[in-house]
Amino acid sequence: MKRTLLPILALTGVLVLGCGKSATQAPSSKFLIILQADTDRHEGLARALHALLYAKELKEGGYPVTLVFDGAGTAWAQALRDPKNKLHAKYAELKKLGVVEEICDFCAGAFKVKAGLKQMSDATLVGEFEGHPSLKKWVDQGYQIVVL
Repeated sequence: MKRTLLPILALTGVLVLGCGKSATQAPSSKFLIILQADTDRHEGLARALHALLYAKELKEGGYPVTLVFDGAGTAWAQALRDPKNKLHAKYAELKKLGVVEEICDFCAGAFKVKAGLKQMSDATLVGEFEGHPSLKKWVDQGYQIVVL
């Protein structure tokens, strides 16, 4: 079963690291959700929606949650701040709940959204490791990582 599940997860583009703990465990776990999907396809919209849903469910469940916009996902960091975007209301809910977010500094430049994000006071561009957010920082703090 494990041998078939990993390739299926890899093919669907969903990867979860460090989730060897019971689902009934008390909220001592912490979660880092990394959104790498682009805004230009329906699949990217679905991944963005699920990143927001997972973050909301975990945060409302008492878990510390950080949402990282990385790679092509940096375009979502800009798009979600637009009140006209169909996912804006869900994103605004996360902000009210106190979900922490980071945006990859390097990738924001590569995907041409950095200038727009720099003009937004609530956008946190991060580049601790070669211009990108540090994954090690979160692993060292005990975060479980979900990549969409």
